[in-house]
Amino acid sequence: MSETPSSLTPTQLRAYLSFTEVSALLRPSVEQQLKDVGGLSYVQFQLLARLGDSPDGHLRMTDLADGVVYSRSGLTYQAQLLEQRGLVTRGPSPDDERSTVVSLTDDGRAVLAAVFPGHIGTVHGLLFAPITDEDAAELDRILGRISEHLRKNPPRSASRRAAR
Repeated sequence: MSETPSSLTPTQLRAYLSFTEVSALLRPSVEQQLKDVGGLSYVQFQLLARLGDSPDGHLRMTDLADGVVYSRSGLTYQAQLLEQRGLVTRGPSPDDERSTVVSLTDDGRAVLAAVFPGHIGTVHGLLFAPITDEDAAELDRILGRISEHLRKNPPRSASRRAAR
């Protein structure tokens, strides 16, 4: 087992501070665009986008919570708000009545269609415009490795539940 270092190297510290700065500068603009165009919070957008990416437009709540790294109770509340707006429906899983399935509605697809062009423009303009596609591939590779490492011992809100 490796020993925990007592400090970060100067390179590690700069990388960490750059990462947190980029995140802090990017998120408010992304959140504002989602709110202005779709009336969505960041988590609500993530929930709808994951449902939109699902082949059949629905997922189990636990899978959504695992994917968006959000507490199950918090995600239940966000799904309730989206259901009240008619953007999703919730119901028992046909495979396991103990599980709740969230499904994207046509209105939910319409909100995603309205939000995506500006979302893509915001993310591209703020995050990807100053770098090359090769840089983006490297960023994806690095962040993917970090995500994989973090998921080995995630906080409870990000831990994947065992299949029943």
